[in-house]
Amino acid sequence: MLVHICCSVDSHYFLQKLRREYPDEKLIGFFYNPNVHPFSEYSLRLLDVKRSCNMLNIELIEGDYDIDSWLKAVRGLENEPEKGSRCVVCFDKRFEVSAQKAKEINETSFTSTLLTSPKKSLLQLQKAGDALAQKNGIKFVAPDYRKASGTQEQNILAKKDKLYRQDYCGCMYGLNIQRDQQHKLADELSSPISQQIQPDSIEERISMYKYRLVLEEEYRDYQIIKQRFLNWRLSIGVLKVSKQSIPAHFLPYSTMRGNYSRGKIEYNIDNIHYLNRDEVKFISLYHYNYLAKTNYQTVIELIYNPPSFDNEVDIRLSLGISAYDLSAILVVKDIPTSKVEILCQSTTYNDVKEVLIAK
Repeated sequence: MLVHICCSVDSHYFLQKLRREYPDEKLIGFFYNPNVHPFSEYSLRLLDVKRSCNMLNIELIEGDYDIDSWLKAVRGLENEPEKGSRCVVCFDKRFEVSAQKAKEINETSFTSTLLTSPKKSLLQLQKAGDALAQKNGIKFVAPDYRKASGTQEQNILAKKDKLYRQDYCGCMYGLNIQRDQQHKLADELSSPISQQIQPDSIEERISMYKYRLVLEEEYRDYQIIKQRFLNWRLSIGVLKVSKQSIPAHFLPYSTMRGNYSRGKIEYNIDNIHYLNRDEVKFISLYHYNYLAKTNYQTVIELIYNPPSFDNEVDIRLSLGISAYDLSAILVVKDIPTSKVEILCQSTTYNDVKEVLIAK
């Protein structure tokens, strides 16, 4: 039986239930999810599915990440709600490819771990699966493992085996709607031009979950806990001196009361240069290199290849500034002597992230 897999939380429980109910079937996992955005999130879910299948000794096949065909299939349905028309098309797309794969490898039946997701309509899934099974001359198996406390058992098992628990279905459209309803930033869909790994970003999670695999290979114990913290994202950072754009690097947690400020540097204390408005501060690239023990030759080089986020937070603190100070701090080659204009669009927000503690 080919088992379409959407994520490890659903598949880990579903595969074990299938194995007990169909002991004579060889189960083959099929990870096909071009709906998952961005690709880094897709990679993270695949990483955890591979771990789950290894734990259960289940063969896993990875399908194509044919994102272009998925986007084309749901065009015009971007604003549909969860369980709406876009989801129907999404199920049809994934089930169609899964049914074709089952037929290709000579399996007589297929099913999907989507059946265990409490956010999905069982009737909707059954209808899509049956239609595509009939088209391909195979059978669609649709057990209801949610009933009789199934969802609770699934969550207990996911916690016990430390599975990655994503908090959105997968597609960018559903994510944007969900984050709007939560009054939260959809920070999963953006990354800095520097490629610096941001706190609680998908890239940070990938790094953590890869480290987990290393610990498990070394038979080292660990725990994944949740931590509440102040997160920050910079959308736009621009500095103009005498109306000319000047390269400037904005340190983490740089914010302003509004998005725009202008003024002149008023005074200098211990190599920190203070603007006469909006609590903005400047430091020179020379002083940054001294504090960071780096050797950047230009600010452009720093912008595109900065130290880690945590290291830059330490640099900020080494300026003698309070840990609660959210003032904008700009790194420039030469401290401006003329009037400056600053555009700083950034967001700070309460957030929760996972932290791995090795024992």
